[in-house]
Amino acid sequence: MSRVEISAGKLRGLLRLADDEGRFRMMAIDQRGSLKRMIKKVTGRDVTYEDLAQIKKLIVKVLSPYSSATLIDPGYGYPIAAKYLPAEVGLLLAVEETGYLASGTGEKERKTRLLEGWGVEKVKRAGADGVKLLLYYRHDGSPEVVEHQQAIARTVGEECAYYDIPYVLEIVAYPFREDEDKDSFAYAKRKPKLVFDYVAEFAKPEYKVDVLKVEFPADLKYCKEYADGAFDGVKREPAYELTEVEDFCREVTRLAKVPWVILSAGVGIEEFLEEVEIASRCGASGFLCGRALWKYCVDFYPDLDAVEQWLETGGAENFRKLYAASEAAIPFWDTDVFKGFPNLMLQGAGPDWYKDYHGFGDR
Repeated sequence: MSRVEISAGKLRGLLRLADDEGRFRMMAIDQRGSLKRMIKKVTGRDVTYEDLAQIKKLIVKVLSPYSSATLIDPGYGYPIAAKYLPAEVGLLLAVEETGYLASGTGEKERKTRLLEGWGVEKVKRAGADGVKLLLYYRHDGSPEVVEHQQAIARTVGEECAYYDIPYVLEIVAYPFREDEDKDSFAYAKRKPKLVFDYVAEFAKPEYKVDVLKVEFPADLKYCKEYADGAFDGVKREPAYELTEVEDFCREVTRLAKVPWVILSAGVGIEEFLEEVEIASRCGASGFLCGRALWKYCVDFYPDLDAVEQWLETGGAENFRKLYAASEAAIPFWDTDVFKGFPNLMLQGAGPDWYKDYHGFGDR
């Protein structure tokens, strides 16, 4: 089998983000708007910078040691939590602004915005092992919004290639039609195709993505085997059966080529564990989990001791369960793009490699 060349920065970064088995067991604590809403619901008051920073610090301090890598934002999180991130744990830094710009017909579509005064170069200089961009995407959106989203994804990919650092692209679909609601039979039926379409688009080489972070390509609450209320006690009309859901995950693997990981999208831990187990045995390379892992600690805020105690018990147990659920995940070097660890070769390897390598790829 032919060798697969990869640049030095991309290779080292991916190895840092994965565990020793080549699987991604990553934690996300880059939430800003959603975390503010969670804190406000508990405290009943306006949320301050200190509120977010303290919770993020504790989550990083307690749970990062269980992760292969931790994703954090450069505003509320990294400045306070940097010293608590273990040296052996990889670091992902986000580059997008929280939330989105309402756009399109009736302002029901979403445009991603990049953080002002921040970018891939600073991520690299700050010591991160990878860059993460969150992209809202509907292939059936208005052309202007679709083109805007594609352009941002392409720009960040080019910058990551230039600065030789892995690019993790997180893509999230969303309802915008009159007949859609996120928890509805209609949206559950539409979701697999929405995921397939964005995976097929952003797996194209022009975006230079190294890892795709995607939604589970179905809603398990509408899967026949779970539709009796397995996760929330609410019975629903089944939209598909488990065998179909497994095929959906295999289709994501076929379309992606590059390694892909599952995101939690705010579902409960029991539902996410099922998603991780199914996705892992159907081709995923692991998970990048946020709220499903740690969200219940917020219920104890502002009692920081109680927050930390929950993280040390409930949070740690959630992580152990996630490791078990992702046991069948595919090592990133065994995905189609790399074709096995023995076939990986440093780009330009040879006695003069150090002379030719300049750290930056072609723009």
